[in-house]
Amino acid sequence: MAVIKAFRGYRPLAERAKAVASRPYDVLNSQEARAEAAGNPDSFLHVVKPEIDLPEGHPPYDQAVYEKGRDNFRRMIEEGLFSQDERPSLYIYRQEMDGQGQSGLLAAAAVQDYVDGVIKKHELTRPDKEADRKNHVRVSRMNAEPVFFTYPAVAEIDAIVEEVEQGDPIYDFTAGDDIRHTLWVVDDADTVAQLEQLFADRVPATYVADGHHRTAAAALVGADLAAENDQHTGAEDYNFFMAVHFPDNQLRIIDYNRVVKDLNGLSESEFMDALSRSFDIASSDTAYKPDQLHTFGMYLNGKWYGLTAHNGTYDDSDPIGVLDVTILSKQILEPILGIQDLRTDKRIEFVGGIRGLGELEKRVDSGEMAVAFALYPVSMQQLIDIADSGFIMPPKTTWFEPKLRSGLVVYTFPE
Repeated sequence: MAVIKAFRGYRPLAERAKAVASRPYDVLNSQEARAEAAGNPDSFLHVVKPEIDLPEGHPPYDQAVYEKGRDNFRRMIEEGLFSQDERPSLYIYRQEMDGQGQSGLLAAAAVQDYVDGVIKKHELTRPDKEADRKNHVRVSRMNAEPVFFTYPAVAEIDAIVEEVEQGDPIYDFTAGDDIRHTLWVVDDADTVAQLEQLFADRVPATYVADGHHRTAAAALVGADLAAENDQHTGAEDYNFFMAVHFPDNQLRIIDYNRVVKDLNGLSESEFMDALSRSFDIASSDTAYKPDQLHTFGMYLNGKWYGLTAHNGTYDDSDPIGVLDVTILSKQILEPILGIQDLRTDKRIEFVGGIRGLGELEKRVDSGEMAVAFALYPVSMQQLIDIADSGFIMPPKTTWFEPKLRSGLVVYTFPE
């Protein structure tokens, strides 16, 4: 069963929380982060994307980058922007986007649960990204950003969360992207104990929705520090990491699309001919957004096409074989475009559906990319079924919106 734990989080001043709260480190490149944080010394991008405070072109994985993030957070504490809660607390974090809300329980999750498979994953991680997040956590001695977890909804937990939300929040603001973020602090000892016990009794597993690299990094740091501590007991703060736990019936997954730099030496006609062996192809006068499984949008040379996979190119009885990302890989990316490893091949990039199909057109029309593919999103049930079965989805399969804002709560562990 799942373990959660209250902790004494560091939080920003209420009147400056909106200025502090930033988008996560992995949805912005360094150039975008520099622009977004310009003129705002409170932005938490100075902590999670600290290369923005170093000369342009500075190696992103250099030790100085991690030290800069640590020092920037220490400055924020010294200046009184952040302070630590007096009592171990849990936090209710609610987000509202396009009329839909989701409320999660922000708590410390257990590294041992990840080791034991109670925290379940559905994606493989890239070693370079794991190392990056590990170094950031190890040098700064904190989880600057929470991981995004989901769990099978429990009515008793929902009831407590709803009751807390009747009270006054500590933060309530709408960010520049029109997403509302609201946070309540739960520091009543009885309520904290009740929520911790409900997870221990009623939640058999939690699932990494977004943040596989941060979760893996927390486990790596925990293992390293345990090995270095002759007095290790398992109760130390480094044995835990910060996560927001959302009930599965409140979340939605949107599409996660692909763009490819070239046609692998094929002419356009040769490429289309190869596609026709596995798909019915229909031209479209407008941007083609798939509305059901096993259909794809494709943008090539200024034109949109709808692709429908032939019977036999997928296996609806197989939790992996049924996925459209699998069909795309097995029928197009690998045999036609020569992309064998989505985690390492530099010829393919991934575009979250929140950017819209116009972003796919932009990337192709600019000449940066040759072809784009729009996919139908996977379902929450598919994610859970795959994680429960021990299978792994292809990389970059799920995109959750809204994203968690960074800097509202920070989990630290001392030297």
